[in-house]
Amino acid sequence: MSVQMTKGVAAVPIVDTPSPAAKSRRSVFIRRPFFTAALLVAAAYVLAAIFAPFVAPFDPVKQDFNVMMKAPTVVHWMGTDSYGQDILSRVIFGARYALIIGIFSVMIGALGGLIIGLAAGLSGGWAEWGLMRLIDAILALPSLILAVAFIAILGQGVDKVVIAVGLSMIGPFARTVRSDVMQVRVQLFIEAAQLMSISYLRVILRHVLPNVIFPLAVQVTIRVSEAILVSSSLSFLGIGVTPPTPDWGLMIAEGRDFVSFAPWMSAMPGFALALLLIALSIVGDGVREEFDPKLRRDS
Repeated sequence: MSVQMTKGVAAVPIVDTPSPAAKSRRSVFIRRPFFTAALLVAAAYVLAAIFAPFVAPFDPVKQDFNVMMKAPTVVHWMGTDSYGQDILSRVIFGARYALIIGIFSVMIGALGGLIIGLAAGLSGGWAEWGLMRLIDAILALPSLILAVAFIAILGQGVDKVVIAVGLSMIGPFARTVRSDVMQVRVQLFIEAAQLMSISYLRVILRHVLPNVIFPLAVQVTIRVSEAILVSSSLSFLGIGVTPPTPDWGLMIAEGRDFVSFAPWMSAMPGFALALLLIALSIVGDGVREEFDPKLRRDS
């Protein structure tokens, strides 16, 4: 609170109230309850993935044929699979592999998209035309089909899945970056920097890149769920992560032959996958609506 003094007029107290924008940012968790709930769910998955060795009650790859396909009990909360492995433990460790694949593959896609998008947006002429045709070719096929093609070349394994999924996601990131670069390069401060004889590389690093990094980071939060879904689909098809790795896609595929009398084998990892994808999608949409400069400018 501050006091404003005027000549001949009594002092009038002025209350320093926060601006509507600041108040809005502070109350994001109150204004978006679904976003808050989804963020808590996603955080729980991350914590489970980090502390999986301490949280999981059993070794995820230890086989016990004495308890094969046991229904959920007090000992095995989610039951066991056809090899006697504890499903809860495999689901917990599966969260680790899902998040590792999702995050690192999106990073590869974002980095590749940033390079191609910058080159396409700044080059012009035949170079831009060629790069855009490359982007169109990538976007012409679904991410899963492209990932299958890359897996056929690279082979199977967690590291190969990360690379394959990352390469398949370069197209959307490249188009987003190129669109942002096209908007930034026509701004007056870019022209002023060029008139001041500032080097082209310095203009890119100091003026163009900072204006495209933040929208790209928002896209990263949205694409993580897609990367996890693609990687799980590869494992479900039998061409992604190899057994006995505790991968949700593998677990769902292994349980489909026993779904009539042991539905928990596929239902439990399927529920874990669906819950994480829903939570990440809500978090990504909330981050985009809250921090995307385009949406904030339009609202």
